[in-house]
Amino acid sequence: MVSLNSRHCLVLGRLLGWLLAAALCMTGCGKQERTEAVQLAKALTGKKANFADANAIEKDFISSARAWCSGITANGAGRGAELDQNAAVAAGLAKSALAISAQLSQVREAIDSQPLKEEYPRTVRNELTTQLTKRQRLLQDMRALLEQAAPQFLEYKQSKTYAGDTYPDGVGKVDALLGAYKPPEDALGTALAALQSKYSFSASEL
Repeated sequence: MVSLNSRHCLVLGRLLGWLLAAALCMTGCGKQERTEAVQLAKALTGKKANFADANAIEKDFISSARAWCSGITANGAGRGAELDQNAAVAAGLAKSALAISAQLSQVREAIDSQPLKEEYPRTVRNELTTQLTKRQRLLQDMRALLEQAAPQFLEYKQSKTYAGDTYPDGVGKVDALLGAYKPPEDALGTALAALQSKYSFSASEL
């Protein structure tokens, strides 16, 4: 027969085994979350240059587009050589919008490629992706409008009734978008700060 003390030892042994298994599970889960957070932070750190380039190009793009649109909406598209110049500017601005979006796409591709399963790293990534997507959609809308406007300037040159005081509808729409435009936040920096705050990465981890 098993003595009372032996039974107590068996029960205690099983309890300790369960506690150890639970502890190992918790440790493993926490380790997995941190591993994913480090991977995400590394990916974001590696794309800082692309993000900074996108911000710099966008700043110049918005400044140039605002000045150009306001001049046209106030005075019309002009005549002769002015129409050629405006067509070229519209095409150039459209290319700038494409370049910005391409830089942001590189950031998105880097973070989307991370196989994240843990909730917090996924939440940080999803928030950043949402902001990047919203930003790219605005740029794509502006690009499409500018690409439509460029050939319209040249079409005006062929019109005998064009007086130089009107402009393509797309220019007015771009001007409206620029009026509501707000400079983008440092979404990448915010994401990195959130990860650093929660996981306290060491320099060697990144």
